[in-house]
Amino acid sequence: MKNAKQLIGSALINEAYTYMAQDPMKNLPKMIDWAEKIMKADYKKTAQMFREIAKDPTNNWNQLIQRCFNELNPTTQKKFLINFMVNAGMVGNAIIDKSKEKYECNVPWAILFDPTAACNLHCTGCWAAEYGKGISLDYSVMQKIIRQGKELGIYMYILSGGEPTVRKDEILRLAEENDDCMFLSFTNATLIDEVFASEVERLGNLAFAVSVEGYEEETDMRRGKGTYRKVMDAMDILQKHGIIFGFSTCYHSKNTDVVGSEKWVDDMIAKGCKFGWYFTYIPVGKDAVTDLIATPEQREYMYHQIRKFRTDKPCFIMDFWNDGEYVKGCIAGGRNYMHINSNGDVEPCAFIHYSNVNIKDVDLIDALRSPLFQEYRKNQPFNENHLRPCPMFDNPEIIREMVNRSKAHSTQLEDSETVEELTAKTIPAAEKWKPVADKLWAAPHE
Repeated sequence: MKNAKQLIGSALINEAYTYMAQDPMKNLPKMIDWAEKIMKADYKKTAQMFREIAKDPTNNWNQLIQRCFNELNPTTQKKFLINFMVNAGMVGNAIIDKSKEKYECNVPWAILFDPTAACNLHCTGCWAAEYGKGISLDYSVMQKIIRQGKELGIYMYILSGGEPTVRKDEILRLAEENDDCMFLSFTNATLIDEVFASEVERLGNLAFAVSVEGYEEETDMRRGKGTYRKVMDAMDILQKHGIIFGFSTCYHSKNTDVVGSEKWVDDMIAKGCKFGWYFTYIPVGKDAVTDLIATPEQREYMYHQIRKFRTDKPCFIMDFWNDGEYVKGCIAGGRNYMHINSNGDVEPCAFIHYSNVNIKDVDLIDALRSPLFQEYRKNQPFNENHLRPCPMFDNPEIIREMVNRSKAHSTQLEDSETVEELTAKTIPAAEKWKPVADKLWAAPHE
Protein backbone atom coordinates (compact mmCIF):
# COMPACT_ATOMS: atom_id res chain seq x y z
CA MET A 1 0.00 0.00 0.00
CA LYS A 2 1.31 3.44 -0.94
CA ASN A 3 1.77 5.94 1.86
CA ALA A 4 0.48 9.52 1.79
CA LYS A 5 3.77 11.00 0.58
CA GLN A 6 3.88 8.56 -2.33
CA LEU A 7 0.30 9.31 -3.33
CA ILE A 8 0.87 13.06 -3.19
CA GLY A 9 4.20 12.70 -4.96
CA SER A 10 2.69 10.53 -7.68
CA ALA A 11 -0.11 13.01 -8.31
CA LEU A 12 2.32 15.92 -8.51
CA ILE A 13 4.68 14.06 -10.80
CA ASN A 14 1.82 13.06 -13.10
CA GLU A 15 0.78 16.68 -13.35
CA ALA A 16 4.39 17.77 -13.85
CA TYR A 17 4.96 15.09 -16.49
CA THR A 18 1.93 16.21 -18.48
CA TYR A 19 3.25 19.77 -18.43
CA MET A 20 6.82 18.77 -19.27
CA ALA A 21 5.86 16.46 -22.14
CA GLN A 22 4.37 19.39 -24.07
CA ASP A 23 7.83 20.93 -24.58
CA PRO A 24 10.40 19.18 -22.30
CA MET A 25 13.45 21.43 -22.51
CA LYS A 26 11.48 24.69 -22.65
CA ASN A 27 9.46 23.78 -19.56
CA LEU A 28 12.27 22.11 -17.57
CA PRO A 29 13.51 25.36 -15.93
CA LYS A 30 9.99 26.10 -14.69
CA MET A 31 9.73 22.60 -13.23
CA ILE A 32 13.08 23.04 -11.48
CA ASP A 33 11.81 26.26 -9.90
CA TRP A 34 8.74 24.40 -8.66
CA ALA A 35 10.73 21.45 -7.35
CA GLU A 36 13.22 23.66 -5.54
CA LYS A 37 10.45 25.10 -3.38
CA ILE A 38 9.69 21.68 -1.85
CA MET A 39 13.08 19.96 -1.83
CA LYS A 40 15.51 19.76 1.08
CA ALA A 41 18.51 22.10 1.26
CA ASP A 42 20.79 19.14 0.43
CA TYR A 43 19.41 19.09 -3.10
CA LYS A 44 19.70 22.81 -3.89
CA LYS A 45 23.01 22.32 -5.70
CA THR A 46 21.41 19.58 -7.80
CA ALA A 47 18.60 21.93 -8.78
CA GLN A 48 21.08 24.58 -9.86
CA MET A 49 23.02 22.00 -11.87
CA PHE A 50 19.84 20.99 -13.75
CA ARG A 51 19.01 24.64 -14.32
CA GLU A 52 22.37 25.13 -16.06
CA ILE A 53 21.86 21.93 -18.06
CA ALA A 54 18.45 23.12 -19.25
CA LYS A 55 19.94 26.37 -20.58
CA ASP A 56 22.47 24.66 -22.85
CA PRO A 57 21.12 22.48 -25.70
CA THR A 58 24.67 21.38 -26.53
CA ASN A 59 25.19 19.95 -23.02
CA ASN A 60 25.37 16.15 -23.04
CA TRP A 61 23.00 15.85 -20.06
CA ASN A 62 20.51 18.11 -21.82
CA GLN A 63 20.73 15.78 -24.81
CA LEU A 64 20.21 12.72 -22.58
CA ILE A 65 17.03 14.23 -21.13
CA GLN A 66 15.80 14.92 -24.66
CA ARG A 67 16.58 11.33 -25.63
CA CYS A 68 14.50 10.04 -22.73
CA PHE A 69 11.47 12.11 -23.78
CA ASN A 70 11.91 11.27 -27.45
CA GLU A 71 12.77 7.56 -27.20
CA LEU A 72 11.07 6.12 -24.10
CA ASN A 73 7.40 5.14 -24.15
CA PRO A 74 5.05 7.32 -22.03
CA THR A 75 4.38 4.63 -19.40
CA THR A 76 8.10 4.10 -18.82
CA GLN A 77 8.69 7.86 -18.59
CA LYS A 78 6.03 8.22 -15.89
CA LYS A 79 7.10 5.12 -13.95
CA PHE A 80 10.71 6.26 -13.93
CA LEU A 81 9.75 9.66 -12.57
CA ILE A 82 7.35 8.30 -9.93
CA ASN A 83 9.02 5.04 -8.88
CA PHE A 84 12.64 6.11 -9.21
CA MET A 85 12.62 9.84 -8.47
CA VAL A 86 9.79 9.96 -5.90
CA ASN A 87 9.53 6.52 -4.27
CA ALA A 88 13.16 5.34 -4.42
CA GLY A 89 14.43 8.90 -4.11
CA MET A 90 12.56 11.44 -2.00
CA VAL A 91 10.18 9.12 -0.10
CA GLY A 92 12.43 6.08 0.20
CA ASN A 93 15.58 7.86 1.32
CA ALA A 94 13.76 9.58 4.17
CA ILE A 95 12.46 6.22 5.44
CA ILE A 96 15.89 4.61 5.00
CA ASP A 97 17.51 7.29 7.15
CA LYS A 98 15.03 6.59 9.95
CA SER A 99 15.52 2.82 9.58
CA LYS A 100 19.30 3.18 9.91
CA GLU A 101 18.91 5.14 13.12
CA LYS A 102 16.28 2.81 14.56
CA TYR A 103 18.09 -0.47 13.86
CA GLU A 104 21.68 0.77 14.11
CA CYS A 105 22.79 -0.89 10.89
CA ASN A 106 23.28 -0.17 7.22
CA VAL A 107 20.05 -0.05 5.19
CA PRO A 108 20.64 -0.04 1.42
CA TRP A 109 19.06 2.07 -1.27
CA ALA A 110 18.90 -0.99 -3.56
CA ILE A 111 18.71 -4.76 -3.15
CA LEU A 112 20.29 -7.01 -5.76
CA PHE A 113 18.88 -10.54 -5.76
CA ASP A 114 19.12 -13.57 -8.04
CA PRO A 115 15.80 -15.14 -9.09
CA THR A 116 17.75 -18.13 -10.39
CA ALA A 117 21.23 -19.52 -10.85
CA ALA A 118 20.20 -21.07 -14.15
CA CYS A 119 21.64 -19.52 -17.30
CA ASN A 120 21.58 -20.38 -20.98
CA LEU A 121 25.21 -19.21 -21.32
CA HIS A 122 28.45 -20.06 -19.52
CA CYS A 123 30.66 -16.99 -19.67
CA THR A 124 34.34 -17.22 -18.84
CA GLY A 125 35.02 -15.75 -15.41
CA CYS A 126 31.39 -15.08 -14.51
CA TRP A 127 30.86 -15.22 -10.74
CA ALA A 128 27.28 -16.42 -11.27
CA ALA A 129 28.63 -19.57 -12.88
CA GLU A 130 30.05 -20.59 -9.50
CA TYR A 131 26.61 -21.15 -7.95
CA GLY A 132 24.57 -24.35 -8.31
CA LYS A 133 22.72 -24.34 -11.62
CA GLY A 134 19.40 -25.77 -10.42
CA ILE A 135 18.84 -23.36 -7.57
CA SER A 136 16.19 -20.63 -7.63
CA LEU A 137 14.40 -18.38 -5.15
CA ASP A 138 10.74 -19.23 -4.60
CA TYR A 139 8.39 -16.49 -5.72
CA SER A 140 7.19 -16.09 -2.14
CA VAL A 141 10.78 -15.44 -1.00
CA MET A 142 11.26 -12.76 -3.65
CA GLN A 143 8.03 -11.12 -2.55
CA LYS A 144 9.19 -11.31 1.07
CA ILE A 145 12.41 -9.48 0.16
CA ILE A 146 10.48 -6.69 -1.57
CA ARG A 147 7.73 -6.44 1.05
CA GLN A 148 10.19 -6.18 3.93
CA GLY A 149 12.45 -3.92 1.86
CA LYS A 150 9.67 -1.40 1.31
CA GLU A 151 9.01 -1.31 5.05
CA LEU A 152 12.61 -0.11 5.42
CA GLY A 153 12.28 2.43 2.60
CA ILE A 154 13.79 0.39 -0.28
CA TYR A 155 12.03 0.82 -3.63
CA MET A 156 14.86 -0.11 -6.03
CA TYR A 157 15.39 -3.80 -6.88
CA ILE A 158 18.05 -5.18 -9.18
CA LEU A 159 17.86 -8.71 -10.59
CA SER A 160 20.89 -10.78 -11.52
CA GLY A 161 21.68 -14.47 -11.70
CA GLY A 162 22.14 -16.72 -13.56
CA GLU A 163 19.96 -15.22 -16.23
CA PRO A 164 16.86 -13.57 -14.74
CA THR A 165 14.83 -13.81 -17.96
CA VAL A 166 14.86 -17.60 -17.61
CA ARG A 167 11.92 -16.74 -15.30
CA LYS A 168 10.24 -14.15 -17.53
CA ASP A 169 6.68 -14.64 -16.29
CA GLU A 170 7.61 -14.30 -12.63
CA ILE A 171 9.73 -11.20 -13.27
CA LEU A 172 6.79 -9.56 -14.98
CA ARG A 173 4.53 -10.62 -12.09
CA LEU A 174 6.95 -9.10 -9.55
CA ALA A 175 6.99 -5.81 -11.44
CA GLU A 176 3.20 -5.72 -11.77
CA GLU A 177 2.45 -6.65 -8.16
CA ASN A 178 4.99 -4.07 -6.94
CA ASP A 179 4.13 -1.25 -9.29
CA ASP A 180 5.44 1.33 -6.82
CA CYS A 181 8.99 -0.04 -7.21
CA MET A 182 11.62 0.30 -9.94
CA PHE A 183 13.24 -2.89 -11.22
CA LEU A 184 16.46 -3.28 -13.17
CA SER A 185 17.50 -6.64 -14.56
CA PHE A 186 21.00 -7.59 -15.61
CA THR A 187 20.59 -9.80 -18.67
CA ASN A 188 22.54 -11.48 -21.45
CA ALA A 189 19.53 -10.38 -23.57
CA THR A 190 19.44 -13.55 -25.66
CA LEU A 191 15.95 -14.46 -24.41
CA ILE A 192 14.36 -11.05 -24.99
CA ASP A 193 11.68 -11.18 -27.69
CA GLU A 194 8.76 -9.09 -28.95
CA VAL A 195 6.16 -10.71 -26.67
CA PHE A 196 8.23 -10.12 -23.54
CA ALA A 197 9.12 -6.56 -24.57
CA SER A 198 5.45 -5.73 -25.15
CA GLU A 199 4.65 -6.74 -21.57
CA VAL A 200 7.59 -4.73 -20.22
CA GLU A 201 6.34 -1.70 -22.18
CA ARG A 202 2.88 -2.14 -20.65
CA LEU A 203 4.27 -2.22 -17.10
CA GLY A 204 6.85 0.55 -17.45
CA ASN A 205 8.83 -0.15 -14.25
CA LEU A 206 11.38 -2.66 -15.55
CA ALA A 207 14.70 -1.68 -17.14
CA PHE A 208 17.64 -3.74 -18.42
CA ALA A 209 21.41 -3.70 -18.11
CA VAL A 210 22.49 -5.68 -21.17
CA SER A 211 25.74 -7.60 -20.84
CA VAL A 212 28.12 -7.05 -23.74
CA GLU A 213 31.90 -7.29 -23.82
CA GLY A 214 32.71 -5.20 -26.88
CA TYR A 215 32.09 -6.07 -30.50
CA GLU A 216 31.47 -9.55 -31.89
CA GLU A 217 34.98 -10.89 -31.32
CA GLU A 218 35.23 -9.72 -27.70
CA THR A 219 31.67 -10.66 -26.71
CA ASP A 220 31.68 -14.08 -28.30
CA MET A 221 35.10 -14.82 -26.76
CA ARG A 222 33.55 -14.84 -23.25
CA ARG A 223 29.90 -15.56 -24.03
CA GLY A 224 29.91 -17.99 -26.94
CA LYS A 225 29.65 -17.78 -30.72
CA GLY A 226 26.60 -15.92 -32.01
CA THR A 227 25.88 -14.13 -28.71
CA TYR A 228 26.80 -10.65 -29.94
CA ARG A 229 24.33 -10.72 -32.82
CA LYS A 230 21.54 -11.85 -30.47
CA VAL A 231 22.40 -9.01 -28.08
CA MET A 232 22.25 -6.43 -30.87
CA ASP A 233 18.86 -7.79 -31.99
CA ALA A 234 17.59 -7.57 -28.41
CA MET A 235 18.70 -3.94 -28.13
CA ASP A 236 16.72 -3.16 -31.28
CA ILE A 237 13.61 -4.74 -29.75
CA LEU A 238 13.99 -2.82 -26.48
CA GLN A 239 14.54 0.45 -28.35
CA LYS A 240 11.49 -0.19 -30.53
CA HIS A 241 9.31 -0.57 -27.41
CA GLY A 242 10.73 2.51 -25.69
CA ILE A 243 12.17 0.57 -22.75
CA ILE A 244 15.03 1.85 -20.59
CA PHE A 245 18.22 -0.13 -21.19
CA GLY A 246 21.95 0.32 -21.13
CA PHE A 247 25.13 -1.67 -21.51
CA SER A 248 26.79 -3.59 -18.71
CA THR A 249 30.40 -4.34 -19.50
CA CYS A 250 33.18 -6.20 -17.76
CA TYR A 251 36.51 -4.76 -18.82
CA HIS A 252 39.52 -7.05 -18.61
CA SER A 253 42.98 -7.54 -20.04
CA LYS A 254 41.67 -8.65 -23.44
CA ASN A 255 39.01 -6.01 -24.22
CA THR A 256 39.77 -2.75 -22.38
CA ASP A 257 41.08 -0.93 -25.45
CA VAL A 258 37.81 -1.72 -27.26
CA VAL A 259 35.15 -1.09 -24.58
CA GLY A 260 37.00 1.97 -23.34
CA SER A 261 37.09 3.53 -26.78
CA GLU A 262 34.96 6.49 -27.83
CA LYS A 263 33.80 4.64 -30.94
CA TRP A 264 32.38 1.74 -28.95
CA VAL A 265 30.50 4.00 -26.53
CA ASP A 266 29.12 6.00 -29.48
CA ASP A 267 27.93 2.76 -31.09
CA MET A 268 26.17 1.70 -27.88
CA ILE A 269 24.44 5.08 -27.65
CA ALA A 270 23.38 4.74 -31.29
CA LYS A 271 21.77 1.38 -30.41
CA GLY A 272 19.66 3.15 -27.78
CA CYS A 273 21.61 2.77 -24.51
CA LYS A 274 20.69 5.44 -21.96
CA PHE A 275 23.33 4.30 -19.44
CA GLY A 276 26.52 2.28 -19.33
CA TRP A 277 27.90 0.39 -16.33
CA TYR A 278 31.48 -0.82 -16.24
CA PHE A 279 32.82 -3.51 -13.92
CA THR A 280 36.39 -4.70 -13.76
CA TYR A 281 37.07 -8.44 -13.95
CA ILE A 282 37.23 -10.17 -10.54
CA PRO A 283 38.64 -13.74 -10.26
CA VAL A 284 35.88 -15.28 -8.12
CA GLY A 285 35.80 -19.10 -7.93
CA LYS A 286 38.62 -21.60 -7.58
CA ASP A 287 38.88 -22.07 -11.33
CA ALA A 288 38.72 -18.36 -12.19
CA VAL A 289 41.56 -17.33 -14.45
CA THR A 290 43.75 -14.48 -13.25
CA ASP A 291 45.18 -13.47 -16.60
CA LEU A 292 41.92 -11.61 -17.37
CA ILE A 293 42.54 -9.14 -14.53
CA ALA A 294 43.00 -5.68 -16.03
CA THR A 295 46.48 -4.21 -15.65
CA PRO A 296 46.97 -1.02 -13.60
CA GLU A 297 47.56 0.83 -16.86
CA GLN A 298 44.24 -0.41 -18.23
CA ARG A 299 42.38 0.52 -15.07
CA GLU A 300 43.91 4.01 -15.17
CA TYR A 301 42.93 4.29 -18.83
CA MET A 302 39.32 3.54 -17.89
CA TYR A 303 39.51 6.08 -15.07
CA HIS A 304 40.30 8.86 -17.54
CA GLN A 305 38.03 7.65 -20.33
CA ILE A 306 34.87 7.42 -18.23
CA ARG A 307 35.39 10.88 -16.80
CA LYS A 308 35.78 12.19 -20.33
CA PHE A 309 32.63 10.39 -21.50
CA ARG A 310 30.61 11.98 -18.71
CA THR A 311 31.45 15.42 -20.08
CA ASP A 312 30.41 14.84 -23.68
CA LYS A 313 28.24 11.72 -24.12
CA PRO A 314 24.42 11.76 -23.84
CA CYS A 315 24.53 8.64 -21.68
CA PHE A 316 24.90 8.06 -17.92
CA ILE A 317 28.19 6.15 -17.59
CA MET A 318 29.85 4.89 -14.44
CA ASP A 319 32.58 2.51 -13.26
CA PHE A 320 31.82 0.63 -10.03
CA TRP A 321 35.45 0.57 -8.95
CA ASN A 322 36.99 3.75 -10.34
CA ASP A 323 34.05 5.92 -9.27
CA GLY A 324 34.59 5.21 -5.59
CA GLU A 325 35.57 8.84 -5.04
CA TYR A 326 32.00 9.98 -5.75
CA VAL A 327 30.39 7.66 -3.18
CA LYS A 328 33.16 7.72 -0.55
CA GLY A 329 34.40 4.20 -1.13
CA CYS A 330 32.67 0.82 -1.12
CA ILE A 331 28.86 0.87 -1.42
CA ALA A 332 28.30 -2.79 -0.46
CA GLY A 333 27.42 -4.40 2.86
CA GLY A 334 24.07 -2.61 2.88
CA ARG A 335 25.63 0.86 2.78
CA ASN A 336 23.99 1.47 -0.59
CA TYR A 337 23.32 -2.05 -1.80
CA MET A 338 23.40 -5.73 -0.80
CA HIS A 339 23.11 -9.09 -2.57
CA ILE A 340 20.95 -12.18 -2.04
CA ASN A 341 21.92 -15.19 -4.12
CA SER A 342 19.57 -17.75 -5.66
CA ASN A 343 19.93 -20.01 -2.61
CA GLY A 344 18.84 -17.18 -0.32
CA ASP A 345 22.27 -16.50 1.19
CA VAL A 346 22.53 -12.83 2.13
CA GLU A 347 25.88 -11.45 0.98
CA PRO A 348 27.39 -7.97 1.32
CA CYS A 349 28.25 -7.84 -2.39
CA ALA A 350 27.68 -9.80 -5.59
CA PHE A 351 31.40 -10.57 -5.65
CA ILE A 352 31.75 -11.44 -1.94
CA HIS A 353 30.46 -14.97 -1.57
CA TYR A 354 30.37 -15.21 2.22
CA SER A 355 27.43 -14.98 4.59
CA ASN A 356 26.11 -15.59 8.08
CA VAL A 357 22.40 -15.86 7.28
CA ASN A 358 19.84 -17.01 4.73
CA ILE A 359 16.80 -14.89 3.86
CA LYS A 360 14.59 -17.98 4.04
CA ASP A 361 15.32 -18.22 7.75
CA VAL A 362 15.47 -14.58 8.88
CA ASP A 363 13.82 -11.25 8.23
CA LEU A 364 15.62 -8.75 6.03
CA ILE A 365 16.46 -6.44 8.94
CA ASP A 366 18.07 -9.34 10.82
CA ALA A 367 20.22 -10.08 7.76
CA LEU A 368 21.35 -6.45 7.68
CA ARG A 369 22.31 -6.73 11.36
CA SER A 370 24.22 -9.99 10.84
CA PRO A 371 27.93 -10.17 11.85
CA LEU A 372 29.49 -9.75 8.39
CA PHE A 373 27.25 -6.78 7.54
CA GLN A 374 28.11 -5.15 10.85
CA GLU A 375 31.80 -5.68 10.06
CA TYR A 376 31.24 -3.74 6.84
CA ARG A 377 29.48 -0.95 8.71
CA LYS A 378 32.29 -0.63 11.27
CA ASN A 379 35.11 -0.67 8.71
CA GLN A 380 33.77 1.41 5.80
CA PRO A 381 35.40 3.12 4.03
CA PHE A 382 38.14 0.54 3.72
CA ASN A 383 40.69 3.04 2.48
CA GLU A 384 41.09 6.82 2.66
CA ASN A 385 41.95 6.64 -1.03
CA HIS A 386 38.51 6.03 -2.55
CA LEU A 387 40.14 4.90 -5.79
CA ARG A 388 40.98 1.78 -3.77
CA PRO A 389 37.46 1.14 -2.44
CA CYS A 390 37.02 -2.64 -2.57
CA PRO A 391 37.82 -4.78 0.51
CA MET A 392 38.51 -7.78 -1.71
CA PHE A 393 40.18 -6.43 -4.84
CA ASP A 394 41.95 -3.35 -3.46
CA ASN A 395 42.37 -4.17 0.26
CA PRO A 396 42.31 -7.98 0.41
CA GLU A 397 43.62 -8.15 3.96
CA ILE A 398 40.44 -6.41 5.13
CA ILE A 399 37.94 -8.85 3.62
CA ARG A 400 39.99 -11.70 5.04
CA GLU A 401 39.81 -10.19 8.52
CA MET A 402 36.09 -9.39 8.30
CA VAL A 403 35.10 -12.84 7.09
CA ASN A 404 37.17 -14.53 9.77
CA ARG A 405 35.98 -12.25 12.60
CA SER A 406 32.34 -12.69 11.62
CA LYS A 407 32.75 -16.45 11.12
CA ALA A 408 30.95 -16.15 7.79
CA HIS A 409 30.85 -19.24 5.60
CA SER A 410 31.46 -19.62 1.87
CA THR A 411 28.27 -19.50 -0.19
CA GLN A 412 29.77 -20.92 -3.37
CA LEU A 413 27.93 -24.17 -3.74
CA GLU A 414 30.26 -25.80 -6.23
CA ASP A 415 33.74 -25.10 -4.84
CA SER A 416 33.44 -23.49 -1.37
CA GLU A 417 36.36 -21.12 -1.83
CA THR A 418 38.00 -19.99 1.42
CA VAL A 419 38.70 -16.30 1.87
CA GLU A 420 42.43 -17.11 1.99
CA GLU A 421 42.19 -18.80 -1.41
CA LEU A 422 40.26 -15.87 -2.83
CA THR A 423 42.58 -13.15 -1.59
CA ALA A 424 45.67 -15.05 -2.73
CA LYS A 425 44.49 -14.22 -6.26
CA THR A 426 43.73 -10.56 -5.60
CA ILE A 427 46.75 -9.55 -3.51
CA PRO A 428 49.11 -9.17 -6.52
CA ALA A 429 46.56 -6.99 -8.37
CA ALA A 430 46.00 -4.83 -5.27
CA GLU A 431 49.74 -4.30 -4.81
CA LYS A 432 50.18 -3.27 -8.45
CA TRP A 433 47.20 -0.90 -8.40
CA LYS A 434 48.16 0.88 -5.16
CA PRO A 435 50.91 3.20 -6.50
CA VAL A 436 48.83 4.11 -9.55
CA ALA A 437 45.73 4.82 -7.45
CA ASP A 438 47.75 6.83 -4.94
CA LYS A 439 49.19 8.95 -7.76
CA LEU A 440 45.70 9.62 -9.16
CA TRP A 441 44.30 10.40 -5.72
CA ALA A 442 47.10 12.86 -4.95
CA ALA A 443 46.42 14.77 -8.16
CA PRO A 444 43.58 17.31 -8.38
CA HIS A 445 40.39 15.33 -8.93
CA GLU A 446 36.65 15.93 -9.05
